[in-house]
Order: sequence, then C-alpha cells, then structure tokens
Amino acid sequence: MNLYFMALEIYLLTHVGDGGRRLNLARRGSIMSIFKEFKLSSWSLPHTFQYKGREVKYGIKGEGEPLILVHGTPWSSFNLRHLIDDLACHYKVYYFDLLGYGESDKSEADVSLGIQNKLLNALVKHWELESPFIVGHDFGGTTVLRSHILDKGSYKKIVVIDPVALSPWGSPFFKHIEKHESAFSGLPDYIHSAIVEAYIKTAAHQNLAQETIDGILAPWSGEQGKPAFYRQIAQADSFFTDEFQDKFNEVNAPVLILWGEEDEWIPCEQAYALQSKIKGSKLVTVPDTGHLVIEEAPALLSAEIRAFLES
Repeated sequence: MNLYFMALEIYLLTHVGDGGRRLNLARRGSIMSIFKEFKLSSWSLPHTFQYKGREVKYGIKGEGEPLILVHGTPWSSFNLRHLIDDLACHYKVYYFDLLGYGESDKSEADVSLGIQNKLLNALVKHWELESPFIVGHDFGGTTVLRSHILDKGSYKKIVVIDPVALSPWGSPFFKHIEKHESAFSGLPDYIHSAIVEAYIKTAAHQNLAQETIDGILAPWSGEQGKPAFYRQIAQADSFFTDEFQDKFNEVNAPVLILWGEEDEWIPCEQAYALQSKIKGSKLVTVPDTGHLVIEEAPALLSAEIRAFLES
C-alpha cells in the first residue's frame, strides 16, 4: 500500500473522526507533515564521514577519472541526481551534502560558507584524490572557488553553475531572516512548508515537478530540518565572497561558467562579469532556464560539462 495513503488513512481515523467535518488549515498542514514523514525516498547517501565530530553523508558512483559535484542552497545532493547519473557513466563521481544540508549534520553550529570549503578540502583528502575535476552550483560554486583560491586546492578543471561569486549579494528575504531567525524557526510546520515551497519555486524559470519540490522540502522538514533552513540563511554573508574578490587572477585551472539565462536570483549579467574576472574562462548560457538550471536542463549541462572536461 502506498505510504502516502496509509498516512492519510491513519490521520483521518485517529484525528478527524466525522468524515463530513471540514479540515482546518492546521490539520491540512499536519497531514502534509505525515506525508513527508512516511514517504519512501529513493535518494539516500550511503557513506558517512566525520568532520570535527559532525556527520557528513556522501556517495560515490561510476568509474573513471574523479569528478566532485557540490550543491548549493537551499538544495542538497538530491538536486544533482540527474547530473550524477549522467556523469557517472563516464567518471567516478563523488557527491555529498554540505554541513547543515540534506542528510548531513543539522545541529546548531557553523553552516556558513566559511566552513564548507574546509569540509570540501577534508573530503578530498579523505577520498585520496589528486587534482580531480570539480563542479559546483550556487553556494557549491562559492565553496569550490574558496577552496581553490583561498586554500590552494588543486583541481584539474573547474565548472561553476550560477555561482554566488561576486559581492555584494543577499536578498531582502535573507536579511529579514538574519534579523528574525528564531521567530521563523518557531513557525508552524504548514506555514514553514508554504514559505519554503514558494521560495524555491522562484529559483526555477520552468515549472518544477511536485516530486522535485517534495525532494527539496524533505530535508527542511521536522524538528531538525525547520531550524536548519533558517540557520543556513542567517549565516549567509557576502564577507565569504569578499575574501576572494581581488584574487580571481589566482585561479590556475581551466574554468567553465554555466548560467541559466532567466536566473532571477543571480541575473545573467553577473555571468559575463565573472567571466571577465577569470582569465581564459569559458561561458555558456542556457536558454529558458533559471537559477535551478540543474533541475531544468540537466542533460544539456551534462553535455557541456563532458565536452569541457574532455577538451
């Protein structure tokens, strides 16, 4: 029996009773919470790495030259699943959930961009990789650039997809949460879910499938997930990109920049600005896609990535 319907049946039998009684909004929110709790998910990261006492989940797929994929915010490795599947046919793909995201540790601790590049460096060492290929989307791109520029991480070739790379950045939504993090963390589940869903939809130019939306929402649900969502936003700070704004000339690996032409989070104009700062970099813009181009055009991205890595 589909667990969605099992959860609904259990809830109706134990909470509603009179089938003719209308459910109020709070009860509808409770049903959605039960749906998410019971839903079977095929996405899971099988391996665990301990980073300074915090659990980081990761996966490895395929054979060939090593290629690392790094997700951004408020995403997780789930959103890289299409790229992982495609690229694993040609490379040994390493992927993980950043601290505070997905299946990784969501304790009340540092989840800022200032720690994610340190985590990436530790994972590269743990995997015993030397100069792997690397791809980063959004904050994942920031993490890759911080690792390469500030920590002198060695990468054979670098691909950044709609990265947060140029200061200043940060929306009014981010600034509001930074000021009122505890208030947002205490929102009822159904209001929280509605806020997150509305927010993530603005990242896509095309309509997202409901299963994709559910997969994005899942890590941000529950006692740990809800405060974790607001925590990572509250800790976002352009200081972490300020640190390398005058150091793009230190990039010493070939770079491909991929960008959704209809990105409303980080306008495509920034793609050209970033290209002008990274000497010799290549830029490819993707029509009819937004910031969440990794969900909207994964096959095209995969083809561009492969062509670049193999050139």
